[in-house]
Amino acid sequence: MKTLVVGLGNPILGDDGVGWKIAEEVKKLLPSPPAPLPEGEGSLVDVDFLSLGGISLMEHLIGYERAILIDAIASDQEPGSVIVTKLSELPDYSALHTTSAHDTSLQNALKLGKGLGANLPEELVVVGIATNRVYDFSEELSVPVAKAVPEAAKTVLDLLRQ
Repeated sequence: MKTLVVGLGNPILGDDGVGWKIAEEVKKLLPSPPAPLPEGEGSLVDVDFLSLGGISLMEHLIGYERAILIDAIASDQEPGSVIVTKLSELPDYSALHTTSAHDTSLQNALKLGKGLGANLPEELVVVGIATNRVYDFSEELSVPVAKAVPEAAKTVLDLLRQ
């Protein structure tokens, strides 16, 4: 199964860059491109780092059977909590970078792409890190969000093995 892991966010906006940090950690733990899964499952994994949403994000998903999106999520949960959900279970606007102010939500973009015949993943999982600091100019994560990076990377690796 061809899988894309995408770290979403902006690495110069504090906790908003957590998706990139987790994707970097996942990439370190996998052989470089394309990365076969550990334990010889035979699946291929590509890791990407993006600061976009909507139609542009959908276009990056073309040709993959599965995608894992990693992002900061505004949530009532304690900052640093790891949240795992299917994209279909999220409201169209809630997962920060799955939407774009300049076009449409990722959910709508996927419907459009599928309607046009694009080969898009059937399985889209979001690994989110709860945070409330996504607009601070900094390359550093807050302490609770930084502490969540290893757990979230392990969660992504566990999802890849399923």
